[in-house]
Amino acid sequence: MTQSPKYDYSSVNIRQQFQVSYDYPVLFTRQSFDLDNPTLAGLINNLDEAPKLLTVIDSEVAKAHPQLAQAAKTYFQAMKMQTLPEMIIEGGEACKNDESLLDSFYQVVEQYAIDRHSYVLVIGGGAVVDAIGFAAATAHRGIRLIRMPTTVLGQNDAGVGVKNAVNYHKRKNYLGTFVPPFAVVNDFSLLDSLTNRDKRSGISEAIKVALIKDKPFFNELYQAKYELAEFMPEAMENMIIKGAKWHLNHIATSGDAFEYGSARPLDFGHWSAHKLEELSNNSLRHGEAVAIGIAMDSIYSHKMGFLSEHELKQILSLLDTLGFKLNHPALHLLNVEQALAEFKEHLGGRLCITLLNGIGTGFEVNHIDIQTMVESVNSIQSNQIDRLIGQVA
Repeated sequence: MTQSPKYDYSSVNIRQQFQVSYDYPVLFTRQSFDLDNPTLAGLINNLDEAPKLLTVIDSEVAKAHPQLAQAAKTYFQAMKMQTLPEMIIEGGEACKNDESLLDSFYQVVEQYAIDRHSYVLVIGGGAVVDAIGFAAATAHRGIRLIRMPTTVLGQNDAGVGVKNAVNYHKRKNYLGTFVPPFAVVNDFSLLDSLTNRDKRSGISEAIKVALIKDKPFFNELYQAKYELAEFMPEAMENMIIKGAKWHLNHIATSGDAFEYGSARPLDFGHWSAHKLEELSNNSLRHGEAVAIGIAMDSIYSHKMGFLSEHELKQILSLLDTLGFKLNHPALHLLNVEQALAEFKEHLGGRLCITLLNGIGTGFEVNHIDIQTMVESVNSIQSNQIDRLIGQVA
């Protein structure tokens, strides 16, 4: 029997290092499928191969825009692309809870031999973009994905970033990837058919990023609060563009685009928002839950001595003027300690919560005083916000 030679493997240490550069455009337009609009056409860079394109449309968007599927097909056929029968999938959080969705998508990819040089165009709200983003990222280890978010929240926040996910056992975003899209096209004309509730919901993410990053942006939102409350196009589009810019800036400059660490500054107000969505059986829109979370963590920041009373009143006044209902029944079901523990698990075992050290300045803490946070929740439940708002300049 041959004896294996003895080696000192302790001296073998291969350290693999490489960098990958990501580059994708976020474009703003109207009427994307007008044959004279070059926005989408300019994204397709391999026309000599007659690439395939699969369009996936949110069912709610398809109802609101019944001509959309045909308009997209006509547009891409004019570009000499191989257009495939569109997929219509259920809109809202239901699609992320649908265990059959991924299999349906993979079957279409297999049936039509969609490959890594093909394109998937997803048109829909944040949940649909999230779910199809995950599906596209995991089929063939990644199919080129063009996102066309159709909600305010999707256009200024969720749809422009690098996250994709589906829910698992109703745990939000339990399965997911960090994979940048091939491109994002924000078509403002797709917002026209949204309900006021959905338009309002998306504004909370812009408020969030202004509070933690940019005091002048918050002041702009505050000064334009009546125009935003009426969803005036100029105010809304300015809010969306600046919110998207800040979201993209954070991804590019934070040094942790794929969230390997525990700090999640862009998740200000989110530790409770995710739990409130779950407790409400998703009757709360994500942006509505974020607005409640912003109020909760702003009140906590004030109670802990970080945020002035005047600044707190400005934040609450803005949320109130925009029409957010902060005292939702789900708050009465919220177990603060349990929700923080679940968020800690989601972060990877170390609690890291963003608070406000003044408007425009977020900072991280690794401990939350449970009793003070409970008192912050109680402030909302007991309708103390009306008193807190008062008269602010």
